Amino acid sequence: MINWLDPHNPQAPFPSVESALTDPDGLLAAGGDLSSERILQAYHQGIFPWYEEGQPILWWSPNPRAVLYPDRLHISRSLRKTLRNRLWSVSFDHAFHQTIMACTVPRRSGGGTWITRDMQEAYCRLHAQGYAHSVEVWNETGALIGGLYGIAIDRIFFGESMFSNTADSSKVAMAYLARHLQKWNFHLIDCQVPSLHVSSLGAELLPRRRFIMALDEYCHLDKCRSAWKVDDALEIVNWKPSETK
Repeated sequence: MINWLDPHNPQAPFPSVESALTDPDGLLAAGGDLSSERILQAYHQGIFPWYEEGQPILWWSPNPRAVLYPDRLHISRSLRKTLRNRLWSVSFDHAFHQTIMACTVPRRSGGGTWITRDMQEAYCRLHAQGYAHSVEVWNETGALIGGLYGIAIDRIFFGESMFSNTADSSKVAMAYLARHLQKWNFHLIDCQVPSLHVSSLGAELLPRRRFIMALDEYCHLDKCRSAWKVDDALEIVNWKPSETK
């Protein structure tokens, strides 16, 4: 049985994540709303929305969870070469709406665009409130060629989606994100479900129980950062994550 949430009561509690379906994606509940309050409570409890146009809002809590620790990011030889070439520039929170629109191309198997118009509006509201952030990669002509966006709560970054119009551009965005999150003492980056892309960057599988324990310790809703800025003084090209604890 799927738990149905009252769309008129954003304070109605989510069911326990332990009641999620036992498939790896962990469908937990349906319905509810996409208010900022509801979405933040979801992330705080290890839950996120993911659905397609025409479906009710679906809420998920995977087991295991794909996570990436900033100080364990894997920078391949080819990515290191891309970082060294510097045929691009990186910004934070400069073009959030443009980034989320670029991510609307279908990313997951089995269907169409899952970043619906309502989802776009919800995350743009969270961006205006200081919770949602974007990383943008630009080419030499000023065109947006890659990036990602997600939610930051306290010391956890919940990655939502990324896109890449040229080779390695989304990985460049992730390298800049991980380097800055490491400096800011973030504990981990939530990648939600495993994929070849995030696995190539060093993502690990964490049992849901351990993921929830990490949220209890590092994800407090009363702590929020303002708009992000790239720290030009941070070493990126020669950064070796495992050597900078």
